[in-house]
Amino acid sequence: MKKPATLRDVGEDALVKRLIADAPLGAEVVAGAGDDCAVVKGVRRGELCLLKTDAIVEGVHFESECAPRLVGRKALARVLSDVAAMGGRPGQAMVTLILPSETAIKWVEAVYAGLYQLARQHGVSVVGGETTRGKERILSVALTGVVSAKRWAARGGGRSGDVLLVTGKLGGSIGGRHLTFEPRLEQGQWLVEHFPIHAMMDISDGLAKDLPRLAGGAGLGFRVDLDRLPRHRGCSVEQAWGDGEDYELLMAVPKRCLKRLQTDWGERFPRVPLTAIGELVEAEASTGGPAGGWDPFVRP
Repeated sequence: MKKPATLRDVGEDALVKRLIADAPLGAEVVAGAGDDCAVVKGVRRGELCLLKTDAIVEGVHFESECAPRLVGRKALARVLSDVAAMGGRPGQAMVTLILPSETAIKWVEAVYAGLYQLARQHGVSVVGGETTRGKERILSVALTGVVSAKRWAARGGGRSGDVLLVTGKLGGSIGGRHLTFEPRLEQGQWLVEHFPIHAMMDISDGLAKDLPRLAGGAGLGFRVDLDRLPRHRGCSVEQAWGDGEDYELLMAVPKRCLKRLQTDWGERFPRVPLTAIGELVEAEASTGGPAGGWDPFVRP
């Protein structure tokens, strides 16, 4: 008798595709599940509301020896990065804690100290949440945001011939950067305000996973020059391609804008590299890339 398929068999992308196929969507929904944030009609004219939730789990996204302030910081930083990928501004956050009863109170307080520090830095109001008991320590953060109805970036808007660019450097996040990265909120807002960004997303699962998602969202393929990937010191091409948890921005822009974008970017963000790594192409012309990237259900 054939065993039922498991999450390890199908992986995250196939699971999500199954779960959202019949999701009910009201008339207020502009973009439902499948992007960095959901997008719904806003209260103010000319604005849209962004909705995002994400969770970090001990043993998966952080280890028991990690500084609790950095654990709290990461829990909020991940959802801030998703708002950045839409070109939005963050608003209000709610935090759900799932903790074993023997968890030290000082640990929880330190988690919140790190989360609150980042919230104040980016003008986020933490307005509530939920606490309950569980076997592992889990933090889930739900975040709202706002974005211009005329200038916001989805991951599925790329066009054949668009140039692919990434911010910052990639690879080696497990060395500590997965806890201390800076969400590219300022950069995301600046990009959508000044340039026609056809598609954008943050790199959370590695380029090996996220670039095919961006290209596939538009029914396209891609060509990438792996040797051009911007790498942190000591990182290999393979690490830059597949490690994940970089939380940099990946975008597709018209080729005609490339020179001006790189010039203006260098003047506005001189300490953050912006690197062209390839282009979007018709699906049949795609060269793809090597396997890699993070899948929470497939990796042990």
